[in-house]
Amino acid sequence: MDKDRIEGAAKQAKGAMKEAAGNLTGDAKLKAEGKFDKATGKVQSAVGAAKDKVRDAVDRH
Repeated sequence: MDKDRIEGAAKQAKGAMKEAAGNLTGDAKLKAEGKFDKATGKVQSAVGAAKDKVRDAVDRH
């Protein structure tokens, strides 16, 4: 498993917590930061998944 997938998942979790805290406290900035962290985490996780697929394809040939 690529490290980007792991880091991406961690960013998504961190973002979800920030977003939830922003919702609870009414802090729009914290909520927005959480959404941003979740989005960047998803992208990073997708990049890691693509790297894994390329690595697997190369290993098979």
